[in-house]
Amino acid sequence: MSVLVVGASAAGLTTVEALRRKGFRDRITVLGAEYHPPYDRPPLSKQFLLGDWDESRTRLRPDTMLTALDAEFVLGDPAVSLSDHTVHTTTGRSLTADHVVIATGLQPRHLPGPPLEGVHVLRTLDDAAALRTSLVGQARVVVVGDGVLGAEVAATVCKLGLSVTLAGPQAVLMEAQLGPVAGKLLGEMHAAEGVGLRLGCAVDGLEDLDGRVSGVRLVGGEVLPADVVVVALGATPATGWLEGSGLRLDNGVVCDEYCRAADGVYAAGDVARWRHDDGLVRLENRTNATEQALCVAANIIGDHQPYRPIPYFWTDQFSTRIQVHGRPSADLTVAEGTIGERFVAHYRDAGRIVGVLGWNAPKQTRAHRDRNLAREGRI
Repeated sequence: MSVLVVGASAAGLTTVEALRRKGFRDRITVLGAEYHPPYDRPPLSKQFLLGDWDESRTRLRPDTMLTALDAEFVLGDPAVSLSDHTVHTTTGRSLTADHVVIATGLQPRHLPGPPLEGVHVLRTLDDAAALRTSLVGQARVVVVGDGVLGAEVAATVCKLGLSVTLAGPQAVLMEAQLGPVAGKLLGEMHAAEGVGLRLGCAVDGLEDLDGRVSGVRLVGGEVLPADVVVVALGATPATGWLEGSGLRLDNGVVCDEYCRAADGVYAAGDVARWRHDDGLVRLENRTNATEQALCVAANIIGDHQPYRPIPYFWTDQFSTRIQVHGRPSADLTVAEGTIGERFVAHYRDAGRIVGVLGWNAPKQTRAHRDRNLAREGRI
């Protein structure tokens, strides 16, 4: 029995490692679109962009550990199609396996219009390296996007000593991820650190001078001057190569509760949308990528294990670590500590605790998660 993993990031690598730990000794092939060996994405917007880490520190595993997996890594050759259990690549390879795991992640959204010098997205290691180089010697940075990535980039750029403005349509920073109360608190922290916030402002387009970006145009006509623009408007599942495969594609690769998209075909990580209770769920975070990959590996070897996680994400901005277990709501009450400093709060929906927020309180947050969400897989 052979396994082909399409995607050489966290979900793909975790699938391979889990299979080997469970005693799977047959052939495993890992196909990656990038030339880089598996690396971690969360540090790209923080330690790597700040210059504290070099490329080697983003690596998920050293070469010795990758070699010990006894898997073939085929890197720098994106998948272009899937037919039955055969994946075809850009260079003309045809890779066939008994089980195929789709872990191709996301592709960033771009603003419409021609490419301009000084405009960046941040998804890959190469994206982060290009942005880091572009920031040198520049004065004014505009971040387009008020979600997790936009907020992290704005915080990092501010720490670099550059003037940074963040624009986005939400009423408060990271409202979709944190809810209105914690989002307002986060925005106040950014403003106190020197980040200019233009929230509730949709972006209409970019201004340029001789092919280089010169500003970000807001709906209504106002232009925010910019030497560098970072577009952080979210991302879409990387499923274009699966058109015509026969798989159901709808905001990701649609799977059953066992992360199975078809007989012998699984999906894990950001690209996977799986059945949970009466609906479909897709999660975009690092923790889900590894946890879902563990479930996929278990099901490949026959464990028949449904995937029922408690969603979790974290973000580090300035000197603050924010953690969320479960899901946010507008009803947020402090359960421990003092808001704005170190505290834990509960999100409620119709009186029931559906999420736990931690603000610089990792141990306490985990304790509240275990007591109140009770490992029920609430989403």
